Amino acid sequence: MSTINWNSQSAPAQGFVAPGFEAVAEEFARNFTIRGDLGAAFAATHHGQTVVDVWGGSAAPGRPWVEDTLQVIYSGTKGLMAACVLKLVERGALDLDAPVAEYWPEFGAADKGRVRVRHVVSHSAGLPGVVAPLTSADYTDYEKMEALLAAQPLPPDPNAFHCYHPVTIGWLVGALVRRIDGRTIGRFFAEEFAGPLGLDACIGLPESEEHRVGRLEVGADMLPYETAFSAATRQDPTFVSAWGNPPLFPDELPWNSRAYHAAEIAGAGGIATARSMARYYGCMALGGSIDGVTVLQPETVALGRAERSRFMDPYIAEAMAFGVCWALQTPQGRFGPPRDAFGHAGAGGSIHGAWPTEKVGFSYVMNEMRADVEDLRTRHILKRLHEIVG
Repeated sequence: MSTINWNSQSAPAQGFVAPGFEAVAEEFARNFTIRGDLGAAFAATHHGQTVVDVWGGSAAPGRPWVEDTLQVIYSGTKGLMAACVLKLVERGALDLDAPVAEYWPEFGAADKGRVRVRHVVSHSAGLPGVVAPLTSADYTDYEKMEALLAAQPLPPDPNAFHCYHPVTIGWLVGALVRRIDGRTIGRFFAEEFAGPLGLDACIGLPESEEHRVGRLEVGADMLPYETAFSAATRQDPTFVSAWGNPPLFPDELPWNSRAYHAAEIAGAGGIATARSMARYYGCMALGGSIDGVTVLQPETVALGRAERSRFMDPYIAEAMAFGVCWALQTPQGRFGPPRDAFGHAGAGGSIHGAWPTEKVGFSYVMNEMRADVEDLRTRHILKRLHEIVG
């Protein structure tokens, strides 16, 4: 499928669009003219072919967003992590029903022998946060974080077993991957998926690529930790462990630092282009193969998007559903109109996913974080895309 060079006539947006998909690009441009976006990119594939690849705005003060700008995708990283888990399952090296301690004996401490792999990958392990006091620098030390989680007892609070694990899921899964395979999760993803698929996406950024990363900005509606949550919530031990130890999104974001970019923070530290995230999910929408390259078998992808948990998060009041690390569609429809959509969103507004029925992969990455889960920057784009392919 041929593409055409595209430039918005009314907004700082440009890129490549396949004939018939111009409405998607124009909707993206409206993010800058009427929705106040700062810097962003959107890409989509259809039946394995790139049909939209557009970008615009500012990547950092004094630096425009360009074709190869990279961006931190926060929890979008969990969607990449899903493939790593599934590859081990496919090879028979990991059993979702097995106790975590079978692969990671230290984890069995403090009566955690009943926690199974399926609990970890579906945010049901009861370890949404670390209870030991942490500094932001601790997030870059995965061995320390793994050791703390291995020693930590399960909490008495039932909410801990039915709430989002914003960062700890990455260390838990990373520990399993390393103990089973020997490679860190960043290297595993690079060699098993990013390399074969030609993805500009990583969990642990090489220093040579640091200059390409956009700078995250905290939007005006992102309230400080002290005011975003009630005093009662901020005193809840489970909540504090997950969201406030230390607060994940302070005014000076450590996620903009070289240390965080280099660290393999598998729960939230991935860095990618929208183009590569769309290709990754385009591959998954096709059952694990694209352009003659197979990274997962269709039955493995189906296993990954089979529902394993569904709950209303008691702390952030958001409906959630999960397969194997992949987030599934909920009544909020964050992944667009298709009911069988899956993928993962990232804090502040990025979203990446697959529409299996329509054979679509898509990704929106941005650098201005917003708190609104009804973020219209992606709602309208995905609606336009579905009108074309649905």
